[in-house]
Amino acid sequence: MKLIVPFLVASLPLAAVAQSQSGQAPGASAVVLPVTTEVMVILTAKQGVTRQQIMAIMPSEIRETVKLYLDGKIRQWYSRGDGNGVVFFIDAKTREEAQAIMETLPLSKEHLMDYEYIPVGPLMPLVGLIGAGARQ
Repeated sequence: MKLIVPFLVASLPLAAVAQSQSGQAPGASAVVLPVTTEVMVILTAKQGVTRQQIMAIMPSEIRETVKLYLDGKIRQWYSRGDGNGVVFFIDAKTREEAQAIMETLPLSKEHLMDYEYIPVGPLMPLVGLIGAGARQ
């Protein structure tokens, strides 16, 4: 077990290069595409937006965000360590699906925030450990 973690860490750059060049994970005989299980959304205030503008909308933003969480649309939510926004993990399979969810929130409706959408899923080098056929 001690050797698996260093192996995975060492293989990440190689797996990414091999996958981007050939469309295949190392050792795979067929194309194995990454699976998106959720979308990470990084929110920051747009340049020029003041704290007062955001705080004026925050009570309704919090209510609507909690509703999305209780509906299972937001899986996780975090404050950014630098204090400049939040990070959500949205239950969505595409960037567009996540964007449609985020656009329902008051801060988005007021165009006060910038959003970065990053689809995420299982770590691709793990397929090499179990074999592409075992994935089904």
